[in-house]
Parts: sequence; C-alpha cells; structure tokens
Amino acid sequence: MHKTLIVTNDFPPRPGGIQAFLHNMALRLDPERLVVHASTWKRSREGIEATAAFDAEQPFTVVRASTTMLLPTPGATRRAVGLLREHGCTSVWFGAAAPLGLMAPALRRAGAGRLVATTHGHEAGWAQLPAARQLLGRIGESTDTITYLGEYTRSRIAGALTPRAAGRMVQLPPGVDEKTFHPGSGGDAVRARLGLTDRPVVVCVSRLVPRKGQDTLILAMPRILTKEPDAVLLIVGGGPYEKELRRLAHETGVADSVRFTGAVPWAELPAHYGAGDVFAMPCRTRRGGLDVEGLGIVYLEASATGLPVVAGDSGGAPDAVLDGETGWVVRGGSAEETAERIVVLLGDAELRRRMGERGREWVEEKWRWDLLAEKLKALL
Repeated sequence: MHKTLIVTNDFPPRPGGIQAFLHNMALRLDPERLVVHASTWKRSREGIEATAAFDAEQPFTVVRASTTMLLPTPGATRRAVGLLREHGCTSVWFGAAAPLGLMAPALRRAGAGRLVATTHGHEAGWAQLPAARQLLGRIGESTDTITYLGEYTRSRIAGALTPRAAGRMVQLPPGVDEKTFHPGSGGDAVRARLGLTDRPVVVCVSRLVPRKGQDTLILAMPRILTKEPDAVLLIVGGGPYEKELRRLAHETGVADSVRFTGAVPWAELPAHYGAGDVFAMPCRTRRGGLDVEGLGIVYLEASATGLPVVAGDSGGAPDAVLDGETGWVVRGGSAEETAERIVVLLGDAELRRRMGERGREWVEEKWRWDLLAEKLKALL
C-alpha cells in the first residue's frame, strides 16, 4: 500500500456508522503508512478534550482541522495538499466522496498517484438531485475509483457518473468483527438484568430515527402478542425519535411489552444483540428516496451473533440479508408482514438455529473486516 492520506469529516470520536467504518478500516492498515486528516468533532472544551484523547490513542497520525466541518474550499484544499507533501503520501482515500472528493484534482497535481472516494447511503439520494449529480460526476472523473456499499447504491450512483467512471466502481462495504460479535457474547446476562430470562425477545439495535422502523415493530406487537403473549420488544439505542416511540407504545397498549435501553456503550452492544431470539429492523425509505438505508450493518452484526434477521426493503438493506437463508426481507412500514415473520421465527427454534448458523457462516465468508481491508489496500 502506498502511504495514504485519509481526508474525512467522518471519524471518531464523532459517533456514527460511517465513522466506525473508516476507523475499523484505518486500524487494519499499516499505521506507519497512514495519515488521517479529519474535522474536529465539537468546539466545546469537552469535545476538544475528547478528540485529543482519542487521537492520542491511535497508532497512526491524526491531524485535525480547526473546523467542525471540512469543505473543499481553497484554504482546506491547500491544507490537504500540504499534508500530502509533508508526510510523503502518494494515495488519498476520501472517507465520503462528496463533497471532499472535489479536492482530487489539486491532490493529483501535488503528487497523489491513487485517489479513492467512498460512497455511503446518502449519495444514493444525492444522485437524484441535479446539482449533487453534477458534483458526483466531477468526483467520478477526477478519482481512480468510487466505491459503493451494494447493488442498490451502485445502481443509483452510477447514473450520475460517466460510463467510464461507472465502470471503475468497486464494492467496498463495511465489515463485521466476527470475534466481537459472536454467539455467546453475553446475552444471558443482559436478559437476566432486564428480567427477560424466560421471555421471547425481539431485539432492534439502531439509532432511534423514523427510517429505521422501530415504530413498525411497536405496531406489530399486538399481532405478535396474540401468538406469543410473553414476547418483549427490546429497543436498543438512543435518538430523537425515542419520545415518539414511547408515546406510540402507550397508545398501542403494548408499553409493558416494550423495553427501551437508551444509548448503550459500544462494548456492550454484542451482549445486547445476544439478548435477542430474533433481530428485526424493518427500515423504510422516506422523503421521496432521499432518506434510505445504505446497507444496514446491524443485520450482519446480528447474523454474526447467530440471530435470524427481519430486515426492511429500504435501499441496500436487502444486500445484508440472504432472503430465506439468514432471515427475511419485509416491506418497510408493513406491521402485518413484520409481525408474520417474527411470529414464525419465535415459534420455531430449529428455524432460528438454522438461519442464525447460516448468517454466522456468511459473515465469516464475506463480511470480515480483514477481508475488506485487504481489498482497500489493493485499491490504494
């Protein structure tokens, strides 16, 4: 791998899936051949201290911009060019293609021989907007490769690129740490702590936002409870939709069968997956296609933990499920279909075991971080 400069707004301690993706990849690259240039998470004293503490723990060099949002302005581009030259980097990885990929021509002139731009879910929405399509087209022409999560995002983004740039696209999804997420990850202790030891548990691990479909799960609970009266829905995570979800649980009459954990530290997530018998997140597409699921790494983490999954059909979520093998894909927003699939799984321990084992096997075959990091090294 050439010595590489990562240019990104999405890096810890700022929380989020893209941030975790980039950090996991960075940790699997040669730290002596890596420099990360990232924005600052927060300008508050606490935010600055947290960022400094995080950066000091990393095995590679991290250089922070003073701003909380890097944009491809002339000044920011000059700074990136200066870092490229100062550290002798000859490859660049843009952690999110737009808009920072617009720096690519200047970095190419400064000596970058390889330029890779990664896309996530939101670019699939941007590709529908005329101005954003033009930006993606320019980025496609000035970089060597644009990566994509799965077939859904590839097909949407490719439409904004020239045929030549679209032909250079390469799949690079996030991965799963199969050593962290595995059967026996501590779920029994979580169930015991929450008083759920003998109850069928449907678990959903995600940010609490409308797209993820926790409301669909709550609306599905009356149907589930008619077949499985002791079932409980365990909603793991925090977010702006929590108050509305709690209200909905009370209005639907299932509040006693829905548990909210709030935000959970990353180190405790594997055990919370393991507390479930079934994982479900019936995500849906919103805002006319602008708010879509890019992939849904939570389905793969659940599969690695040995759970069958019920996924929504938003965006690239079906790419994270072998429909009928590791779980099922349902129409996002359909409480009836969601309930039907969950009831079947809760009532059939052998089916749960078979789907969970196939999911674990699939993660080990295709979705391990070490396999995906090798792919990135080759691109760089």
